[in-house]
Amino acid sequence: MALKGLFSSAKSATSKVQSATQRDYAGSVLSNDDKLAMLDELERSGLGWFWATDVEGKLTYLSEAIADRLSVPMDRLVGHALPAVFGALGGDGRTKSLALKLGARKSFTGIAVGLAQGESDVVINLSGRPVFDDEGRFEGFRGTGSDITEQYHREEETERLAKFDSLTGLSNRHRMAQMIDGTLTAFKAAKRNCALMMLDLDRFKQVNDTLGHAAGDELLKQVAARLKRSVDKDCEIGRLGGDEFQIMLPDMDDRGALGEVAAKIIAMLTQPYSLEEGRCVIGASVGIAIAPHDGVTREEVVRSADLALYAAKNGGRGQFRFYTGDLENETIFRKRLEGDLLEAIREEQLFLKFQPVVSAESMRVVSLEALVCWNHPQRGEIDEEEFQSIVDGSSLIVDVGEWTIRQACKEAALWPEALRVSVNVPASHFTAEGFVTSVSNALEESELAPQRLELEVKETVFLGDTNVVDKTLAALFKLGARLSLDEFGTGYSSLSYLRRAPFDTIKIGQKFFAGAMERDGREIGLIKAIVALAKALGMQTTATGLETVQLVDRLKDAGVDSLQGSIYSDPVSASDVMEELAVGTWRIEPGHRVKRARRRTVYRKIQVINDDHSYEVTLRNLSKTGAYIEGLVDVPVKTQFVVDLGGGQLAVATVTRSNGDTQGLEFETALVDDGAGGLCTRHRVSPYELAAAGAPLAALSTGDYKGMQGGMLDPTKSVPKFMYANPAAVDAA
Repeated sequence: MALKGLFSSAKSATSKVQSATQRDYAGSVLSNDDKLAMLDELERSGLGWFWATDVEGKLTYLSEAIADRLSVPMDRLVGHALPAVFGALGGDGRTKSLALKLGARKSFTGIAVGLAQGESDVVINLSGRPVFDDEGRFEGFRGTGSDITEQYHREEETERLAKFDSLTGLSNRHRMAQMIDGTLTAFKAAKRNCALMMLDLDRFKQVNDTLGHAAGDELLKQVAARLKRSVDKDCEIGRLGGDEFQIMLPDMDDRGALGEVAAKIIAMLTQPYSLEEGRCVIGASVGIAIAPHDGVTREEVVRSADLALYAAKNGGRGQFRFYTGDLENETIFRKRLEGDLLEAIREEQLFLKFQPVVSAESMRVVSLEALVCWNHPQRGEIDEEEFQSIVDGSSLIVDVGEWTIRQACKEAALWPEALRVSVNVPASHFTAEGFVTSVSNALEESELAPQRLELEVKETVFLGDTNVVDKTLAALFKLGARLSLDEFGTGYSSLSYLRRAPFDTIKIGQKFFAGAMERDGREIGLIKAIVALAKALGMQTTATGLETVQLVDRLKDAGVDSLQGSIYSDPVSASDVMEELAVGTWRIEPGHRVKRARRRTVYRKIQVINDDHSYEVTLRNLSKTGAYIEGLVDVPVKTQFVVDLGGGQLAVATVTRSNGDTQGLEFETALVDDGAGGLCTRHRVSPYELAAAGAPLAALSTGDYKGMQGGMLDPTKSVPKFMYANPAAVDAA
């Protein structure tokens, strides 16, 4: 259809106006042919084009310019319904809006559409108005259009950048906040749960600083890709900035399942990364909070997850932690400890314990590894594991390191000359200015022979300034101190490190041979290869973290020179070392000294509920499948209790044995790891249920169930079945 024909139907309706205009402006008004010529030129220029439909909404005219731009034959456009030709972009409802406008015979402007069949990425801006004849009969639509492809995609990219992280493609902080807000608001009305994970990368800054920002960016991209693969549940993953990530998991409150997800994430992110600048290994820590148990609003849930993340990092990194109500006090106390550290150095509150390293051949103690502990005035003894988590990342790490080397040399000077002392040196201390001088001074002050001091460094030290590292290694070699590569095989393992550095010992990390007793012998084969390599380079090998006799035997067969772990001895005091040495040669045979996870509380008061009556008892020996309780007498076997572990944690249990005031309980549903070396229930009392009982909807308190609003048990309406073994003690409490 010609453009002249398109507008002929509108000519009569405007003829009177045109005649009047021509009389007033006869010298300046164009003829209709000139106007049509101008419109034809407009079409050909691509600045605009025209379209028309019949009363059924089928295209009766379309500018050839747009057909050419779309690369679609005209016969596939004209004669077809307009909404069937032009479809929505990204499923945003524009086609529906276009169809509604056409059906309602209403004017519209600025609807952006593309080809419905998706054969072209051209974006078109449509405008149109209904046309009626002189008698008011609808004749169809007439309209204009223009190509806005570049503008549309530019705006789309701008909108994407406003919602997504430009580096990783994950949701950004702003979008995550919107998603969490929207989800929690909707879930609050629907009484649904939602979990939030806060994730922070360990050692990322070191990679970024040493390998460069380009390597750091590539590492973040690979981390994002692994995160997407590691979470196979419905979720939203975001990067908040730097090395901080956030994962929202709707309809998740099972802490067992969440712990498995977190453990999988940590395992995947700690696998080696291949970058153009080299190979590297990082770690990850995860904090987990669940709405509404740990918070109702976004601010509350994010804060709870942040506190859990802080606790995970303080617990030694590479861990996950669930939020609990006592984390706030724990966080405050931890910060106070960090603040007390300088005073601890000045006031000589630090002391050393020593873990023996035993010759695999003779069982003779050949070395002692120095570990720092803290005798805190209020807290009491802080053991080597907790102290290390406090000092990691502290500004005083060099001060603590220098004190450790001085004190270790001073203690070792009292031992037989054949016995060495080893000190683990963090990378930040090893590369610090004046490190070699401080080592030299410690040896000189203690009069310890340099070859009796062994300095242990991890492979992460090689991510630092290579010139500084090489100079430090050379200076220590010249000084005569021994050097040990700690935890070989768990980090950045490379033969180039062994060629570059004059190491005396390679220490094989526990993680490297953890599967040696379970698999088909490949780990032992690798260990034999490492032992052979070490011997070829004139180095010795030490296996650390040993806990079983069977593994000791296999490592001896593999040719490892020295052995260390709780199977031989836990860290002992300096006075214990002197006592052992006083009786002659110190030998240790491997024994069943399996190291147990440190417990915060051996005994604690809890509530158990039977027939709506609550009893206070003492909890003992909690395990995943059961526990012992003390305090009640004459409790028959098969009695059922609801065990209140605090913070909304209720576990149904059955008495399997009863002896006097002690009962053995078996849980109906096993407890799960809480990420901190303890146990927790999979699920907790729902705040929605407490709210239904009259309490305001809020995060769970740290107390017991009967003390929670909406969870109160009324002792006046229940009759106790069981008697207390010591009623006076209960009354006094």
